[in-house]
Amino acid sequence: MSTKTAEVISSDVPTSAENKVSLGWREWIALPDLDIKQIKAKVDTGARTSCLHTFRTEPYTKDGERRVRFWVHPVQNDLHQVVECDAKVLDERDVSDSGGHKELRLVIETTLVVGSESWPIEMTLTNRDSMRFRMLLGRTAMAGRATIHPEASYLAGEPTFKA
Repeated sequence: MSTKTAEVISSDVPTSAENKVSLGWREWIALPDLDIKQIKAKVDTGARTSCLHTFRTEPYTKDGERRVRFWVHPVQNDLHQVVECDAKVLDERDVSDSGGHKELRLVIETTLVVGSESWPIEMTLTNRDSMRFRMLLGRTAMAGRATIHPEASYLAGEPTFKA
């Protein structure tokens, strides 16, 4: 029987679970910069970048800055609740979905609130009408900040932030 040594993929040494938020495979989060008070997110360590469902986007330029206006249905199967958002465009990136299909997506930065913790994350915008979750929380957004417990849900509780 042969023994294989573990291959180091990243030069970053993981920090201990101490002082990290504990997350289950799905969590309630808030995006206060976008006026989204609560949205269910799938915690997805297989996705590099976080992703938010938008059913309509309108890129524009204001004072020489690239921006995007977009509309979100924050609750799955509820097309009546709509949040209109606006953000600076950081980038456009080719992103491969779980089926291997590539799509050019706009990238924004926004504040993520999980439980009582908050920090800035990058997020792509795409239509997720056919998906079960309106948002994916990708591994880059969680790196160094979260410990994942795949058997659990909603460990962080309701998002709390000062408006």
